[in-house]
Amino acid sequence: MLTWIIKGGPMMWIILACGVVGTAVFLAKLYELHRAQIRPGDFLKGLYNILNRNNIVEAVSICEETPGPVASVVRAAILHHDEERPVIQRAVEEAGLAEIPRLERNLTVIATIAQISPLLGLLGTVLGMIQVVMVIEQKAPLVQSGDLMNGLWQALLATAAGLLVSIPAYAGYNFLVSRVESILLDMERAAVEILAFLAGSARRHGE
Repeated sequence: MLTWIIKGGPMMWIILACGVVGTAVFLAKLYELHRAQIRPGDFLKGLYNILNRNNIVEAVSICEETPGPVASVVRAAILHHDEERPVIQRAVEEAGLAEIPRLERNLTVIATIAQISPLLGLLGTVLGMIQVVMVIEQKAPLVQSGDLMNGLWQALLATAAGLLVSIPAYAGYNFLVSRVESILLDMERAAVEILAFLAGSARRHGE
């Protein structure tokens, strides 16, 4: 492996660094999203039981101890439970908007690596072909195949390395985006359900 990296020329080290960074960011983001995604149905059922006992403090405490945007959105609604519905809805929307950048953080790093890795490989290929042309120019007309191998190895390996980094990075990016969209959908559903619950609770207490 080290021999291939050396034969691939200077661009190989840059591509390798992109691969290491992309892998580290992907694993960290995957762990973050795994912690952020909860089962909103079970979470809300437990909160409803607590809220039905009018134990607002305990409900807020549970939301604060639960990671992820679903708990943050529900917490915002509970904190404004005694307000009018438009006020609660605005608080929920603001909490949701604040969570979106956190969910999408560092996704651009993986997307950028997926996009530039083939270009770095192409640059390495061009540099390798330039090296081939220079050797031909210097040693013509007595050019042997062995004189060209270094440049050809660099051209081929740089292209391959760029693709080997880009393809998993692109697949990983799409996978993380799908996880983010799933969490956002859970967040929207939880917001609708908690708003409906608080509205029904307000009507019951009004009666």
